[in-house]
Amino acid sequence: MPMLDKYFANPAALPSMPEVAHRLLKSFDDEGLGMQALADLIAQDQGLSVKVLRLANSARYSPAHAIATLKEAAMNIGMVSLRDLALAACVAGAFPQVTGFDRLRFWRQCLATAGHARMLASACDLEPDSAYLAGLVMRTGELLMLMQDPEMVALAESRAHAPDSLLDHERLLMQCTHVQVTAELALRWHFPQTLVDGLSAADDPLNRRPFCKLGGVLRLASVMAEAGDLGLPPLTTLLEAQGELVQRLGLDLEWLAGHLSPYETLTDGVDQLLH
Repeated sequence: MPMLDKYFANPAALPSMPEVAHRLLKSFDDEGLGMQALADLIAQDQGLSVKVLRLANSARYSPAHAIATLKEAAMNIGMVSLRDLALAACVAGAFPQVTGFDRLRFWRQCLATAGHARMLASACDLEPDSAYLAGLVMRTGELLMLMQDPEMVALAESRAHAPDSLLDHERLLMQCTHVQVTAELALRWHFPQTLVDGLSAADDPLNRRPFCKLGGVLRLASVMAEAGDLGLPPLTTLLEAQGELVQRLGLDLEWLAGHLSPYETLTDGVDQLLH
């Protein structure tokens, strides 16, 4: 899309996905991956190891004793959680800090979107790990837009008072959305095509042909994360903003209510993730 070109005009300035993150992506398909192998993989990046151990020892996981090794972390919090933490730390670390930008709030929403995407994916017979990763990066296109058009991004944010309204304001002001930018970045980061397609579809899931369930899941996860950020009830907000999409995915609201994690739980530990 021509309107996306300016955000990718300088390849040298683009964030690059760390090699460890690429290997973690490949591990999604390795059912035989053990705790030691995962720990060894993360240990290849010293900075990442420090962040993951800090998170594993945080109040979010409340370990009975201090976690000193990555294998202990895997045993205490589980391999899925350990890989989630490592991926989140990798993605967050790939992007530079931007002056005047609320970085903590941004990554809280990213983690909440990822957590909701995993839950929704399991309800839609989709692969939860892949949905988590797609949800984690879904909003990162906004960081590229911020580096290029800080005033326009700030204006779009200031006008987006209601949940799920930011994309409309971005289209009006910049002729594209952060989700479209993210899909292009995911393509350049050599993400699996299913994730790229899901991110692309999340921009307008009901009008995507053929319908992409992952795109729908990501859009709903984003709405729920925004609701949490604003202190609004997530399921009520979901029905108000995307009721037709909820029906299209055939979601059971009672099931969702029983499996919904609080925003505070999903976003706990962001401080350790960013430092």
